[in-house]
Amino acid sequence: MSKKINVFVLTMINIATILSIRNWPISAQYGLSSVVFLSLALIFFFIPAAMVSAELATGWPQKGGVFVWVKEALGHRMGFLAVWLLWLENVVWYPTILSFVAATIAYIVNPSLNGNKWYTFLVIISIFWLVTFVNLKGIKIYGWISSVAASLGTLFPGLLIICLGFAWIAFGNPSHIEFSLDSLKPNLTHFSDLAFLAGILLSFGGIEMSAVHAKDVENPQKNYSKAIFFSALVIVILTILGTLAISIIIPKNNINLISGSIEAIYNFFELFGLQKFIPVIAGLVVIGSLGGVSTWAAGPCRGLLAAAEKGDFPPLMQKVNRHDMPINVMIIQAVIVTLLSFAFIFMPNVSSSFWILTILAAQLYTIMYLLMFISGIVLRYKKREVQRHYKVPFGNAGMWIISSMGILGSLFTFFIGFVPPSPVDTGGLLFFELFLVIGLAIFCAAPLVIFQLRHLWAHKSQEQAKLK
Repeated sequence: MSKKINVFVLTMINIATILSIRNWPISAQYGLSSVVFLSLALIFFFIPAAMVSAELATGWPQKGGVFVWVKEALGHRMGFLAVWLLWLENVVWYPTILSFVAATIAYIVNPSLNGNKWYTFLVIISIFWLVTFVNLKGIKIYGWISSVAASLGTLFPGLLIICLGFAWIAFGNPSHIEFSLDSLKPNLTHFSDLAFLAGILLSFGGIEMSAVHAKDVENPQKNYSKAIFFSALVIVILTILGTLAISIIIPKNNINLISGSIEAIYNFFELFGLQKFIPVIAGLVVIGSLGGVSTWAAGPCRGLLAAAEKGDFPPLMQKVNRHDMPINVMIIQAVIVTLLSFAFIFMPNVSSSFWILTILAAQLYTIMYLLMFISGIVLRYKKREVQRHYKVPFGNAGMWIISSMGILGSLFTFFIGFVPPSPVDTGGLLFFELFLVIGLAIFCAAPLVIFQLRHLWAHKSQEQAKLK
């Protein structure tokens, strides 16, 4: 009998999957009111996504994840669209996380490189192609890298930033945010003040990746809920404290969306003459980020492979190497990442490139989540006979309530993404809107076209098999 996962282990898996200090500067734009926004993201996104994906994962544990879930509920076409969006969202996200890596490396080698377009572009494509090569060596390799990276590169630097925030105040330095009830209230004077919410909700995405472990939990109906509660508590508390630490140390107008986390460490260490330790901390942050990229660069590709094996892609996309890794899918992924990274060359600055790709990734992701939440409701009626080791509590009403909360959060994230944040130069409103609309149209239409053509290569595959 396989060894069961306890509450602690699953909690740590969730934390390693979701928590990232890269997202804290986005939340820090709201100062103390970020507490309210992070709490709303928890209620209307993270918890619903965790609970619904856990039920679906324990009812349909086959390889493919969201592809299988949505396919069972809404049909093959929508299942294919869902797994495509999951994969493509990550493809769009990779340049943003790697721009954070580039900014952090700059603090190790030469801080003046931070914000340099060509430096950022070259670091992004170099690292991603290297990660692709490493991942092609197999799941054991990237699994080991991810485990070590999560501990050294995320939890430790994250806790350090939080401690520095407290120390900053303790040593009598001025706080750049005011701790009062008025400061806690969100500023809703302008609709653009809510724009960063899309980035905040995106930072809670990914729980469906760890939901596949739900069936392996001891007493899943009871313990999975506990793990979700504890991981949500830890993630939100650390995110709130880390966000506030950055807000305390760096003035709002000076918070860089990409390098805000490492800048907070840099400012504190510089104040006390500890600059020589900055490269060490920056190195750990780089390790943590690369671990996340390593995990995500391989996982969704394997989900896409499940769709390819169903005949939804040409035979070329079904090819795996001797380590059972989808080699052609991963090469195509690296090529698309390279093309998207040119945004860092042509946009007004690195921050604007970072934001426009972040929003596009968030919007693609929320469409996938909408399909997942709807599937959770549909399968309660369509496949009621299927045994789930974990079920969203309180029967069908509970599923309706939880999924509806997730749907509302996802819809809000999608539409608020079209509003550019006032502090970020997005290259003009028309360009910003056209980039998102055209990007969404192409990326959502592509899988539907591919799906329509699947019969052609399925027929070719049959003909080739006969010739053999």
